Amino acid sequence: MLADNLAIVQKNIEQACLKAGRDPKEVTLVAVSKTKPVEMLQEAYDAGARVFGENKVQELKEKYDDRYQWHMIGHLQRNKVKDVVPKVAMIHSVDSVRLAQTIEQEAAKKDLCMPVLIEVNVAEEESKFGLKTSEVLPFIEEIASYPHLKVMGLMTIAPFVSDPEENREVFRKLRKLSVDIREKNINNITMSVLSMGMTNDYQIA
Repeated sequence: MLADNLAIVQKNIEQACLKAGRDPKEVTLVAVSKTKPVEMLQEAYDAGARVFGENKVQELKEKYDDRYQWHMIGHLQRNKVKDVVPKVAMIHSVDSVRLAQTIEQEAAKKDLCMPVLIEVNVAEEESKFGLKTSEVLPFIEEIASYPHLKVMGLMTIAPFVSDPEENREVFRKLRKLSVDIREKNINNITMSVLSMGMTNDYQIA
């Protein structure tokens, strides 16, 4: 069942890429494993999933297995950074200078460079974390000099809507912002990753 569902998602991604003129190999599917048992992660891994996203640090610690690539996709509190930095391949939810500073400090202790994404609240929903689009460039310029932080791109969580097409403009704005920042050629900033799209709207993303 899970393997069948995963195959459908992969097929949908391939079709969406074909329609958009993109190479499906450029797209990374992050299997969100929050609240799911370890047995289900193994089943997903056996079916071809390789990257798993966790929202909560405690769940990540409980499920951690170095065979899998882990991404921290949920809101991250500064006092939990020490539990995340050595375990994850990427943090998707950096949204404050203080959080960036804490990640920098922990990564320095571990002598590694932590790939991160800046969380952007494109739709400016009050219930969501993230920077406004107008705040992103000044924020990136402020943290670009951190030697143990590698800003790889941007992340957004679009509104939950009945018609996924309604979120196309949200994704378009995030991509435009990414392109605009890339053209600034800021040292240590690559803008090679956009983390966007969930179960209901990943094909639009």
